[in-house]
Amino acid sequence: MGYSITNYPDADEVTRQLKELVSRPLLSLPEDVVKNYLENYFEAKCQKSKTEIARAKERIPGGVQHNLAFNYPFPLVIDKAEGAYLWDIDGNKYIDFLQAGGPTVLGSNPPEVREKVIELLNTTGPCTGLFHEFEFKLAEKICQLVPSVEFFRMLGSGTESDMAAIRVARLATKHKNIVKMGGAYHGWSDQLAYGIRLPGTMHLESHGVPRHMFKYTQEFYPNDIKALERVLRRNQRHGGTAAVVIEPVGPESGTRPLSKDFNKEVRRLCDKYGALLIFDEVVTAFRVGLEGAQGYFGVDPDLTVFGKVVAGGYPSAGGLGGKKEFMKYLGAGLDGGEKVKKALIGGTMAANPLSSAAGFYTLCEMEKQNACEKAGRAGDRLTKGLQDIISKYSLPYVAFNQGSICHLETGAAMLLDIDIKRFWTIKETIHQAHERKAAMEYFGAAYTAEGIISLAGSRLYTSAADTDEIIDDALERFDRVFSTIKV
Repeated sequence: MGYSITNYPDADEVTRQLKELVSRPLLSLPEDVVKNYLENYFEAKCQKSKTEIARAKERIPGGVQHNLAFNYPFPLVIDKAEGAYLWDIDGNKYIDFLQAGGPTVLGSNPPEVREKVIELLNTTGPCTGLFHEFEFKLAEKICQLVPSVEFFRMLGSGTESDMAAIRVARLATKHKNIVKMGGAYHGWSDQLAYGIRLPGTMHLESHGVPRHMFKYTQEFYPNDIKALERVLRRNQRHGGTAAVVIEPVGPESGTRPLSKDFNKEVRRLCDKYGALLIFDEVVTAFRVGLEGAQGYFGVDPDLTVFGKVVAGGYPSAGGLGGKKEFMKYLGAGLDGGEKVKKALIGGTMAANPLSSAAGFYTLCEMEKQNACEKAGRAGDRLTKGLQDIISKYSLPYVAFNQGSICHLETGAAMLLDIDIKRFWTIKETIHQAHERKAAMEYFGAAYTAEGIISLAGSRLYTSAADTDEIIDDALERFDRVFSTIKV
């Protein structure tokens, strides 16, 4: 099976470029350019969206139900999605590099999957509360594709799946501590909402979570294998380490890219210290490849967290897979098998027929179309084009990709470093990150006005629907934005 990554980025070189970008004064869009986009696009051409969001704010906090949907200056209301494009209720058309936050590797709303889902809705309906054949078909397909997965249990989201993973790890190892990579996002559960966005922030970005919830959660700095071993060695004296949880391409879908051999080193340390290795592949499976990022890196984790693609862009996308010796803690019901303490796991809508069928047919269609490779080639073309534009205008920005996961850093809000030994500077760094995030929002608005939807103005997911012509069209639009910046 092929992968979306043809050439893995030189993590050291990318990190050097990102550090250089962060060391410079922030170079944002000129104020008159931002004003022009706001007046001549959003105010002139997006009035229906603006009105609808104003009404939504009367009943929905902030006007939207998900963070991805909130974009500056106001969220767009989308009423059509097809392949590489989105359309809003004002009739504006966009090249879609959000791809629902990553799940739609085939492109949005592929008819091959939609027709099967409609067929199921006309017979079974979306949910019965009882077993359906597609639960087995999806589980069997995933076990066939991912070598480290012998059993699979579907859940409602990536957050739920990460919660299940650490509960299983604690039961299997009888250890307490969970170690995560600083800056990574593993859902919003209490114990994992630690060290998010920026390594070293600890609990400071986890509003609403009591500090004592992090008693058994630690973080280590990305790409620093010695830092990880120091944490594991310390934990030997304090309850042991149940699991190390990482995104195999790096925190925040590889925003801080890991060296290619880093996962193998983490695997070695987990074996040495008796901890389970958990790969959070919510984004990377099945976007990097149908074997997941673990197949690309040649590393077998003990447990794999799934989300996004696992339901093909349909709701209730989550799941946990792994070896039988660990997955036995997720057995549902009383089956007369081995008597073990079961992890506390629930979810009425988990593994519903609709999501299971959508996930199964999506994986089958991706396999048939070589979707990962196609999306990866589009990502390579997009990234090379962005690098050329950056060079053309002598800009300090950084573009790189891991296959169809593309990064365009103009503000590098999540690339700041926190010196935990100088704790009095942490809040100052977080404030600087928020300032840089605001500047990225201006870029995101400019891209939108030029007809491109991105994730927070800094991440771009390509799909198998992105032809060379679509990518080249997008690059012309990016060129118009960057041509306005005066160095």
